[in-house]
Amino acid sequence: MSGFNEIEKLIGEATEYDKKQAVELKKPKSWCKSVSAFANTSGGTLIFGIADDDSVVGLSDAEHDAEAVSNIMKNRLSPVPEFNLSFHVTENGKKLLLLHIFKGEETPYYYSADGTTEAYIRIGNESVPADSTDLKRLVLRGRNASYDSQNSPFEVADYSFTKLRERFKIWTGKSLEEKDFSSFGMIGTNGNLTNAGALLADESPIRWSRVFCTRWNGKTKSGGIVDALNHAEYSGSLISLLNDAESFIKSNSKTIWKKLPDSRLELPEYVHRSYFEALVNALIHRDYLINGSEVHIDIFDDRMEIYSPGGMPDGTLIQERNIKGVPSIRRNPVLADIFARLGYMERSGSGLSKIRDAYEFSANYSQDKAPVFYSDRSQFLVTLPNLNYLQELPADRPADPADRPADPADKNKMLNARQKEILSKMEYGVEYSAAELAEILGIKGSRTRELLNDLVDKGLLNKTAETNRRRYLKIPLDK
Repeated sequence: MSGFNEIEKLIGEATEYDKKQAVELKKPKSWCKSVSAFANTSGGTLIFGIADDDSVVGLSDAEHDAEAVSNIMKNRLSPVPEFNLSFHVTENGKKLLLLHIFKGEETPYYYSADGTTEAYIRIGNESVPADSTDLKRLVLRGRNASYDSQNSPFEVADYSFTKLRERFKIWTGKSLEEKDFSSFGMIGTNGNLTNAGALLADESPIRWSRVFCTRWNGKTKSGGIVDALNHAEYSGSLISLLNDAESFIKSNSKTIWKKLPDSRLELPEYVHRSYFEALVNALIHRDYLINGSEVHIDIFDDRMEIYSPGGMPDGTLIQERNIKGVPSIRRNPVLADIFARLGYMERSGSGLSKIRDAYEFSANYSQDKAPVFYSDRSQFLVTLPNLNYLQELPADRPADPADRPADPADKNKMLNARQKEILSKMEYGVEYSAAELAEILGIKGSRTRELLNDLVDKGLLNKTAETNRRRYLKIPLDK
Protein backbone atom coordinates (compact mmCIF):
# COMPACT_ATOMS: atom_id res chain seq x y z
CA MET A 1 0.00 0.00 0.00
CA SER A 2 3.07 2.26 0.07
CA GLY A 3 2.21 3.61 -3.37
CA PHE A 4 -0.86 5.39 -1.91
CA ASN A 5 0.72 7.66 0.70
CA GLU A 6 -1.00 10.74 -0.80
CA ILE A 7 -4.33 9.20 -1.76
CA GLU A 8 -6.27 12.44 -1.87
CA LYS A 9 -3.89 13.73 -4.59
CA LEU A 10 -4.55 10.87 -6.98
CA ILE A 11 -6.32 11.98 -10.15
CA GLY A 12 -9.05 10.00 -11.90
CA GLU A 13 -8.69 6.25 -12.15
CA ALA A 14 -5.83 4.13 -13.43
CA THR A 15 -4.89 0.54 -14.14
CA GLU A 16 -3.88 -0.06 -10.53
CA TYR A 17 -6.67 1.72 -8.67
CA ASP A 18 -10.36 2.66 -8.75
CA LYS A 19 -12.21 5.28 -6.71
CA LYS A 20 -15.73 4.98 -5.30
CA GLN A 21 -17.69 7.61 -3.37
CA ALA A 22 -19.34 5.02 -1.15
CA VAL A 23 -19.69 1.28 -0.61
CA GLU A 24 -22.76 0.36 -2.65
CA LEU A 25 -24.61 -2.26 -0.62
CA LYS A 26 -27.72 -2.57 -2.77
CA LYS A 27 -25.77 -2.64 -6.06
CA PRO A 28 -22.40 -4.17 -5.11
CA LYS A 29 -21.70 -5.17 -8.71
CA SER A 30 -20.61 -1.55 -9.28
CA TRP A 31 -17.43 -2.27 -7.31
CA CYS A 32 -17.32 -6.08 -7.28
CA LYS A 33 -16.57 -6.08 -11.00
CA SER A 34 -13.40 -4.12 -10.20
CA VAL A 35 -12.50 -6.74 -7.58
CA SER A 36 -12.90 -9.48 -10.21
CA ALA A 37 -10.90 -7.45 -12.75
CA PHE A 38 -8.02 -6.73 -10.38
CA ALA A 39 -7.78 -10.39 -9.31
CA ASN A 40 -7.93 -11.58 -12.93
CA THR A 41 -5.28 -9.10 -14.11
CA SER A 42 -2.44 -7.67 -12.02
CA GLY A 43 -4.06 -6.74 -8.73
CA GLY A 44 -5.13 -3.26 -7.65
CA THR A 45 -6.78 -1.12 -5.02
CA LEU A 46 -10.32 0.17 -4.57
CA ILE A 47 -10.46 3.45 -2.65
CA PHE A 48 -13.84 4.16 -1.04
CA GLY A 49 -14.63 7.72 0.02
CA ILE A 50 -13.57 9.74 -3.03
CA ALA A 51 -16.17 11.14 -5.43
CA ASP A 52 -16.06 11.07 -9.23
CA ASP A 53 -14.78 14.66 -9.29
CA ASP A 54 -11.82 13.54 -7.09
CA SER A 55 -13.13 15.39 -4.02
CA VAL A 56 -12.50 13.57 -0.74
CA VAL A 57 -15.89 12.97 0.93
CA GLY A 58 -14.91 10.19 3.34
CA LEU A 59 -17.12 7.47 4.81
CA SER A 60 -19.48 8.09 7.73
CA ASP A 61 -19.01 4.56 9.14
CA ALA A 62 -15.88 3.09 7.56
CA GLU A 63 -15.69 0.19 10.03
CA HIS A 64 -19.21 -0.97 9.16
CA ASP A 65 -18.45 -0.59 5.45
CA ALA A 66 -15.31 -2.71 5.82
CA GLU A 67 -17.30 -5.53 7.38
CA ALA A 68 -19.92 -5.28 4.62
CA VAL A 69 -17.27 -5.37 1.90
CA SER A 70 -15.74 -8.50 3.38
CA ASN A 71 -19.10 -10.29 3.61
CA ILE A 72 -20.21 -9.31 0.10
CA MET A 73 -16.94 -10.51 -1.41
CA LYS A 74 -17.23 -13.87 0.33
CA ASN A 75 -20.78 -14.32 -0.95
CA ARG A 76 -20.48 -12.96 -4.49
CA LEU A 77 -16.93 -13.65 -5.69
CA SER A 78 -15.95 -17.15 -6.74
CA PRO A 79 -13.30 -18.06 -5.85
CA VAL A 80 -12.71 -15.35 -3.25
CA PRO A 81 -9.48 -13.53 -4.14
CA GLU A 82 -6.85 -12.70 -1.58
CA PHE A 83 -7.44 -9.20 -0.28
CA ASN A 84 -6.47 -6.69 2.39
CA LEU A 85 -8.65 -4.02 4.05
CA SER A 86 -7.16 -0.91 5.65
CA PHE A 87 -8.15 2.62 6.60
CA HIS A 88 -6.64 5.98 5.69
CA VAL A 89 -7.39 9.24 7.48
CA THR A 90 -6.77 12.42 5.48
CA GLU A 91 -5.37 15.68 6.84
CA ASN A 92 -8.95 16.95 7.11
CA GLY A 93 -10.01 13.99 9.21
CA LYS A 94 -11.91 12.18 6.42
CA LYS A 95 -11.76 8.42 6.73
CA LEU A 96 -11.22 6.32 3.61
CA LEU A 97 -11.45 2.56 3.15
CA LEU A 98 -8.81 0.86 1.03
CA LEU A 99 -9.54 -2.57 -0.43
CA HIS A 100 -6.39 -4.04 -1.97
CA ILE A 101 -6.87 -7.04 -4.25
CA PHE A 102 -3.86 -9.23 -4.95
CA LYS A 103 -3.18 -10.75 -8.35
CA GLY A 104 -4.96 -14.09 -8.31
CA GLU A 105 -3.46 -17.49 -9.00
CA GLU A 106 -6.78 -19.36 -9.31
CA THR A 107 -8.23 -17.51 -12.29
CA PRO A 108 -10.83 -16.85 -13.50
CA TYR A 109 -12.45 -15.00 -10.59
CA TYR A 110 -16.18 -14.58 -11.21
CA TYR A 111 -18.80 -12.19 -9.87
CA SER A 112 -21.86 -14.37 -9.32
CA ALA A 113 -25.22 -12.86 -8.32
CA ASP A 114 -28.47 -11.51 -9.73
CA GLY A 115 -28.77 -14.55 -11.98
CA THR A 116 -25.47 -13.83 -13.74
CA THR A 117 -21.95 -15.18 -13.50
CA GLU A 118 -19.34 -13.03 -15.16
CA ALA A 119 -15.58 -12.50 -15.01
CA TYR A 120 -13.91 -9.13 -15.58
CA ILE A 121 -10.45 -7.98 -16.60
CA ARG A 122 -8.65 -4.67 -16.26
CA ILE A 123 -7.91 -2.74 -19.46
CA GLY A 124 -6.29 0.61 -18.79
CA ASN A 125 -8.51 2.32 -16.21
CA GLU A 126 -11.61 0.24 -16.94
CA SER A 127 -13.00 -3.06 -15.67
CA VAL A 128 -14.55 -4.81 -18.67
CA PRO A 129 -16.28 -8.20 -19.09
CA ALA A 130 -13.94 -10.97 -20.15
CA ASP A 131 -14.78 -12.33 -23.59
CA SER A 132 -14.35 -15.97 -24.66
CA THR A 133 -10.69 -15.46 -25.57
CA ASP A 134 -9.99 -13.72 -22.26
CA LEU A 135 -11.57 -16.65 -20.42
CA LYS A 136 -9.31 -19.10 -22.24
CA ARG A 137 -6.29 -17.10 -21.10
CA LEU A 138 -7.55 -16.97 -17.52
CA VAL A 139 -8.22 -20.71 -17.44
CA LEU A 140 -4.67 -21.37 -18.67
CA ARG A 141 -3.25 -19.01 -16.06
CA GLY A 142 -5.29 -20.71 -13.35
CA ARG A 143 -3.64 -23.96 -14.41
CA ASN A 144 -0.22 -22.28 -14.41
CA ALA A 145 -0.02 -23.05 -18.12
CA SER A 146 0.37 -21.16 -21.40
CA TYR A 147 -0.96 -21.63 -24.92
CA ASP A 148 2.40 -22.66 -26.36
CA SER A 149 2.89 -25.39 -23.73
CA GLN A 150 -0.44 -27.12 -24.42
CA ASN A 151 -0.71 -30.45 -26.27
CA SER A 152 -1.72 -30.20 -29.91
CA PRO A 153 -3.44 -32.89 -32.02
CA PHE A 154 -0.48 -32.99 -34.44
CA GLU A 155 1.83 -36.00 -34.46
CA VAL A 156 5.59 -35.45 -34.43
CA ALA A 157 6.26 -37.93 -37.25
CA ASP A 158 4.13 -35.92 -39.68
CA TYR A 159 6.31 -32.79 -39.58
CA SER A 160 9.88 -31.75 -40.38
CA PHE A 161 12.04 -29.11 -38.68
CA THR A 162 14.82 -28.26 -41.14
CA LYS A 163 14.63 -24.49 -40.46
CA LEU A 164 14.92 -25.06 -36.72
CA ARG A 165 17.79 -27.52 -37.17
CA GLU A 166 19.67 -25.16 -39.50
CA ARG A 167 19.40 -22.19 -37.18
CA PHE A 168 20.38 -24.22 -34.11
CA LYS A 169 23.46 -25.52 -35.93
CA ILE A 170 24.49 -22.04 -37.08
CA TRP A 171 24.04 -20.48 -33.65
CA THR A 172 25.40 -23.22 -31.35
CA GLY A 173 27.63 -25.25 -33.67
CA LYS A 174 25.78 -28.36 -32.50
CA SER A 175 23.21 -30.60 -34.12
CA LEU A 176 19.71 -30.66 -32.71
CA GLU A 177 19.06 -34.09 -31.19
CA GLU A 178 15.71 -35.82 -30.84
CA LYS A 179 15.82 -35.53 -27.05
CA ASP A 180 16.07 -31.76 -27.41
CA PHE A 181 12.53 -31.60 -28.77
CA SER A 182 11.23 -32.77 -25.40
CA SER A 183 13.59 -30.68 -23.28
CA PHE A 184 12.69 -27.57 -25.31
CA GLY A 185 8.99 -28.15 -24.62
CA MET A 186 8.07 -29.03 -28.21
CA ILE A 187 6.63 -32.48 -27.42
CA GLY A 188 3.67 -32.74 -25.05
CA THR A 189 2.57 -35.25 -22.45
CA ASN A 190 0.48 -37.10 -25.04
CA GLY A 191 3.48 -37.67 -27.32
CA ASN A 192 2.24 -35.17 -29.91
CA LEU A 193 3.67 -31.76 -30.63
CA THR A 194 2.87 -28.95 -28.25
CA ASN A 195 1.54 -25.78 -29.82
CA ALA A 196 5.09 -24.42 -29.68
CA GLY A 197 6.32 -27.43 -31.63
CA ALA A 198 3.54 -27.01 -34.18
CA LEU A 199 4.43 -23.33 -34.65
CA LEU A 200 8.07 -24.23 -35.33
CA ALA A 201 7.36 -27.00 -37.86
CA ASP A 202 8.45 -26.23 -41.44
CA GLU A 203 4.85 -26.45 -42.63
CA SER A 204 3.12 -25.18 -39.51
CA PRO A 205 -0.42 -26.58 -39.25
CA ILE A 206 -1.56 -23.56 -37.20
CA ARG A 207 -2.99 -21.67 -40.14
CA TRP A 208 -3.45 -18.26 -38.44
CA SER A 209 0.29 -18.18 -37.76
CA ARG A 210 1.05 -16.07 -40.83
CA VAL A 211 2.58 -12.72 -41.70
CA PHE A 212 1.02 -10.29 -44.18
CA CYS A 213 3.42 -7.70 -45.61
CA THR A 214 2.45 -4.69 -47.74
CA ARG A 215 4.36 -1.73 -49.15
CA TRP A 216 1.67 0.92 -49.60
CA ASN A 217 1.73 3.74 -52.11
CA GLY A 218 1.75 6.90 -49.98
CA LYS A 219 1.03 7.53 -46.31
CA THR A 220 -2.31 5.71 -46.13
CA LYS A 221 -3.78 2.45 -47.40
CA SER A 222 -5.44 4.36 -50.20
CA GLY A 223 -2.60 6.59 -51.24
CA GLY A 224 -2.95 6.72 -54.99
CA ILE A 225 -4.15 5.08 -58.19
CA VAL A 226 -2.16 2.00 -57.21
CA ASP A 227 -2.80 1.38 -53.51
CA ALA A 228 -0.11 -1.25 -52.93
CA LEU A 229 3.31 -1.31 -54.56
CA ASN A 230 4.18 -4.74 -53.19
CA HIS A 231 2.46 -7.42 -51.14
CA ALA A 232 3.35 -10.85 -49.79
CA GLU A 233 1.77 -13.43 -47.49
CA TYR A 234 4.02 -15.85 -45.61
CA SER A 235 3.27 -19.04 -43.72
CA GLY A 236 5.33 -21.85 -42.21
CA SER A 237 7.73 -22.09 -39.30
CA LEU A 238 8.14 -19.07 -37.05
CA ILE A 239 11.76 -19.03 -38.16
CA SER A 240 10.70 -18.80 -41.81
CA LEU A 241 8.21 -16.07 -40.95
CA LEU A 242 10.93 -14.06 -39.23
CA ASN A 243 13.37 -14.45 -42.14
CA ASP A 244 10.75 -13.75 -44.82
CA ALA A 245 9.42 -10.65 -43.04
CA GLU A 246 12.95 -9.34 -42.55
CA SER A 247 13.72 -9.85 -46.26
CA PHE A 248 10.50 -8.08 -47.28
CA ILE A 249 11.42 -5.02 -45.21
CA LYS A 250 14.95 -4.94 -46.63
CA SER A 251 13.73 -5.16 -50.21
CA ASN A 252 11.09 -2.47 -49.70
CA SER A 253 13.22 0.14 -47.94
CA LYS A 254 16.24 2.13 -49.03
CA THR A 255 19.57 3.25 -47.63
CA ILE A 256 21.13 6.51 -48.75
CA TRP A 257 24.71 7.45 -47.99
CA LYS A 258 26.79 10.53 -47.35
CA LYS A 259 30.38 10.79 -48.49
CA LEU A 260 32.97 11.43 -45.77
CA PRO A 261 36.68 12.24 -46.21
CA ASP A 262 37.81 8.64 -45.71
CA SER A 263 34.59 6.66 -45.90
CA ARG A 264 30.86 7.00 -46.36
CA LEU A 265 28.05 7.21 -43.86
CA GLU A 266 25.07 4.97 -44.55
CA LEU A 267 21.66 6.36 -43.60
CA PRO A 268 18.94 3.67 -43.72
CA GLU A 269 15.24 4.49 -43.72
CA TYR A 270 14.71 1.98 -40.91
CA VAL A 271 17.13 0.69 -38.28
CA HIS A 272 17.62 -3.05 -38.73
CA ARG A 273 18.03 -3.85 -35.05
CA SER A 274 14.83 -2.00 -34.22
CA TYR A 275 12.57 -3.65 -36.76
CA PHE A 276 14.15 -7.06 -36.16
CA GLU A 277 13.36 -6.78 -32.43
CA ALA A 278 9.84 -5.65 -33.29
CA LEU A 279 9.37 -8.66 -35.57
CA VAL A 280 10.61 -11.07 -32.91
CA ASN A 281 8.27 -9.53 -30.34
CA ALA A 282 5.35 -9.68 -32.75
CA LEU A 283 5.85 -13.39 -33.46
CA ILE A 284 6.79 -14.57 -29.97
CA HIS A 285 4.57 -12.43 -27.74
CA ARG A 286 1.44 -12.34 -29.91
CA ASP A 287 -1.75 -13.89 -28.60
CA TYR A 288 -2.26 -17.13 -30.52
CA LEU A 289 -5.63 -17.65 -28.84
CA ILE A 290 -7.03 -14.98 -31.18
CA ASN A 291 -7.92 -17.13 -34.18
CA GLY A 292 -8.05 -15.58 -37.61
CA SER A 293 -5.71 -12.70 -36.86
CA GLU A 294 -2.18 -12.52 -38.23
CA VAL A 295 0.90 -10.36 -37.82
CA HIS A 296 0.83 -7.46 -40.27
CA ILE A 297 3.71 -5.34 -41.57
CA ASP A 298 2.59 -2.18 -43.36
CA ILE A 299 5.24 0.05 -44.91
CA PHE A 300 4.16 3.57 -45.89
CA ASP A 301 6.19 6.45 -47.32
CA ASP A 302 6.79 7.97 -43.89
CA ARG A 303 6.63 5.00 -41.50
CA MET A 304 6.42 1.27 -40.92
CA GLU A 305 3.77 -0.32 -38.71
CA ILE A 306 4.19 -3.78 -37.18
CA TYR A 307 0.94 -5.13 -35.76
CA SER A 308 0.48 -8.24 -33.66
CA PRO A 309 -2.72 -9.67 -32.13
CA GLY A 310 -3.17 -9.23 -28.39
CA GLY A 311 -2.48 -6.36 -26.01
CA MET A 312 -0.21 -6.31 -22.95
CA PRO A 313 -0.54 -9.57 -20.95
CA ASP A 314 -1.05 -7.63 -17.71
CA GLY A 315 -3.84 -5.46 -19.16
CA THR A 316 -1.90 -2.20 -19.03
CA LEU A 317 -1.57 0.15 -22.00
CA ILE A 318 1.98 0.41 -23.30
CA GLN A 319 1.51 4.05 -24.31
CA GLU A 320 1.00 4.87 -20.63
CA ARG A 321 4.11 3.03 -19.46
CA ASN A 322 7.74 4.02 -19.15
CA ILE A 323 9.34 1.70 -21.70
CA LYS A 324 12.47 1.22 -19.63
CA GLY A 325 10.38 0.18 -16.64
CA VAL A 326 8.24 -2.45 -18.36
CA PRO A 327 8.97 -5.86 -16.76
CA SER A 328 9.44 -8.99 -18.81
CA ILE A 329 6.05 -10.71 -19.11
CA ARG A 330 6.23 -13.63 -21.52
CA ARG A 331 2.88 -14.66 -22.90
CA ASN A 332 4.48 -17.67 -24.65
CA PRO A 333 7.39 -18.73 -22.40
CA VAL A 334 8.22 -21.91 -24.34
CA LEU A 335 8.61 -20.01 -27.62
CA ALA A 336 10.54 -17.24 -25.89
CA ASP A 337 12.96 -19.75 -24.39
CA ILE A 338 13.53 -21.48 -27.76
CA PHE A 339 14.13 -18.18 -29.55
CA ALA A 340 16.63 -17.26 -26.83
CA ARG A 341 18.43 -20.57 -27.43
CA LEU A 342 18.53 -19.72 -31.13
CA GLY A 343 20.06 -16.29 -30.46
CA TYR A 344 17.06 -14.31 -31.69
CA MET A 345 16.19 -12.69 -28.37
CA GLU A 346 17.31 -12.30 -24.76
CA ARG A 347 15.59 -13.78 -21.75
CA SER A 348 15.77 -10.43 -19.95
CA GLY A 349 12.90 -9.00 -22.01
CA SER A 350 14.62 -5.79 -23.12
CA GLY A 351 13.21 -5.77 -26.66
CA LEU A 352 11.23 -2.51 -26.48
CA SER A 353 14.18 -0.58 -25.05
CA LYS A 354 16.38 -1.96 -27.81
CA ILE A 355 13.93 -0.75 -30.46
CA ARG A 356 14.05 2.79 -29.11
CA ASP A 357 17.77 2.82 -28.26
CA ALA A 358 18.84 1.59 -31.69
CA TYR A 359 16.89 4.42 -33.31
CA GLU A 360 18.50 7.01 -31.03
CA PHE A 361 21.98 5.86 -32.02
CA SER A 362 21.25 6.29 -35.73
CA ALA A 363 23.10 9.19 -37.40
CA ASN A 364 19.92 10.52 -39.04
CA TYR A 365 17.78 10.35 -35.88
CA SER A 366 15.87 13.24 -34.32
CA GLN A 367 13.40 13.07 -31.43
CA ASP A 368 10.41 13.58 -33.70
CA LYS A 369 11.42 10.26 -35.32
CA ALA A 370 11.17 8.22 -32.13
CA PRO A 371 9.45 4.80 -32.33
CA VAL A 372 5.91 4.80 -30.98
CA PHE A 373 4.29 1.93 -29.08
CA TYR A 374 0.53 1.46 -28.75
CA SER A 375 -1.63 -1.28 -27.30
CA ASP A 376 -5.24 -1.90 -26.41
CA ARG A 377 -7.23 -4.96 -25.49
CA SER A 378 -6.71 -6.73 -28.82
CA GLN A 379 -3.52 -5.41 -30.43
CA PHE A 380 0.05 -4.27 -30.02
CA LEU A 381 1.36 -1.80 -32.59
CA VAL A 382 4.92 -0.61 -33.15
CA THR A 383 5.33 2.41 -35.43
CA LEU A 384 8.83 3.03 -36.78
CA PRO A 385 9.24 6.39 -38.56
CA ASN A 386 11.14 6.54 -41.85
CA LEU A 387 14.33 8.33 -40.80
CA ASN A 388 14.88 9.72 -44.31
CA TYR A 389 11.35 10.87 -44.97
CA LEU A 390 10.91 14.56 -45.84
CA GLN A 391 7.37 15.75 -46.35
CA GLU A 392 6.95 17.30 -49.79
CA LEU A 393 4.86 20.44 -50.11
CA PRO A 394 2.20 20.80 -52.81
CA ALA A 395 3.26 23.33 -55.43
CA ASP A 396 -0.02 25.25 -55.17
CA ARG A 397 0.46 26.63 -51.66
CA PRO A 398 3.19 28.44 -49.73
CA ALA A 399 5.46 26.63 -47.35
CA ASP A 400 4.14 26.23 -43.83
CA PRO A 401 6.84 25.87 -41.14
CA ALA A 402 4.85 23.04 -39.58
CA ASP A 403 5.27 21.01 -42.80
CA ARG A 404 9.03 21.34 -43.03
CA PRO A 405 11.67 19.17 -41.37
CA ALA A 406 12.68 20.77 -38.09
CA ASP A 407 15.28 23.52 -38.32
CA PRO A 408 18.09 22.83 -35.81
CA ALA A 409 17.85 26.48 -34.69
CA ASP A 410 14.12 26.31 -34.06
CA LYS A 411 12.91 26.04 -30.44
CA ASN A 412 10.18 23.66 -31.56
CA LYS A 413 12.53 21.11 -33.09
CA MET A 414 12.28 17.44 -32.21
CA LEU A 415 8.91 17.51 -30.46
CA ASN A 416 6.81 14.39 -30.34
CA ALA A 417 3.03 14.40 -30.69
CA ARG A 418 2.41 14.41 -26.92
CA GLN A 419 4.70 17.42 -26.38
CA LYS A 420 2.96 19.33 -29.15
CA GLU A 421 -0.36 18.48 -27.50
CA ILE A 422 0.91 19.79 -24.15
CA LEU A 423 1.93 23.11 -25.69
CA SER A 424 -1.38 23.42 -27.53
CA LYS A 425 -3.35 22.85 -24.29
CA MET A 426 -1.35 25.33 -22.20
CA GLU A 427 -2.30 29.01 -22.17
CA TYR A 428 0.28 31.76 -21.90
CA GLY A 429 0.54 33.29 -18.42
CA VAL A 430 -1.15 30.32 -16.70
CA GLU A 431 0.84 28.08 -14.35
CA TYR A 432 0.09 24.34 -14.47
CA SER A 433 1.09 21.48 -12.20
CA ALA A 434 2.13 18.14 -13.66
CA ALA A 435 -0.98 16.58 -12.11
CA GLU A 436 -3.26 19.10 -13.82
CA LEU A 437 -1.65 18.46 -17.20
CA ALA A 438 -1.81 14.69 -16.67
CA GLU A 439 -5.57 15.00 -16.15
CA ILE A 440 -5.97 17.22 -19.23
CA LEU A 441 -3.99 14.80 -21.39
CA GLY A 442 -5.40 11.63 -19.85
CA ILE A 443 -2.00 10.00 -19.30
CA LYS A 444 0.02 8.93 -16.28
CA GLY A 445 1.73 11.53 -14.12
CA SER A 446 5.16 9.91 -14.48
CA ARG A 447 4.96 10.09 -18.28
CA THR A 448 3.68 13.68 -18.10
CA ARG A 449 6.61 14.78 -15.92
CA GLU A 450 9.04 13.12 -18.33
CA LEU A 451 7.54 15.09 -21.24
CA LEU A 452 7.48 18.36 -19.27
CA ASN A 453 11.11 18.08 -18.19
CA ASP A 454 12.14 17.59 -21.80
CA LEU A 455 10.19 20.70 -22.81
CA VAL A 456 11.97 22.63 -20.05
CA ASP A 457 15.32 21.42 -21.40
CA LYS A 458 14.31 22.63 -24.88
CA GLY A 459 13.56 26.09 -23.53
CA LEU A 460 9.83 25.91 -24.28
CA LEU A 461 8.62 25.82 -20.65
CA ASN A 462 9.71 27.50 -17.43
CA LYS A 463 9.77 25.52 -14.21
CA THR A 464 8.83 27.61 -11.16
CA ALA A 465 10.31 25.46 -8.38
CA GLU A 466 12.12 22.22 -7.52
CA THR A 467 9.63 21.13 -4.86
CA ASN A 468 6.18 19.55 -4.76
CA ARG A 469 4.77 23.04 -5.50
CA ARG A 470 6.46 23.02 -8.91
CA ARG A 471 4.49 24.62 -11.72
CA TYR A 472 5.12 24.93 -15.45
CA LEU A 473 4.72 28.08 -17.51
CA LYS A 474 4.62 28.29 -21.30
CA ILE A 475 7.33 30.54 -22.79
CA PRO A 476 6.24 32.83 -25.66
CA LEU A 477 7.90 31.85 -28.95
CA ASP A 478 9.53 35.28 -29.39
CA LYS A 479 11.50 34.97 -26.16
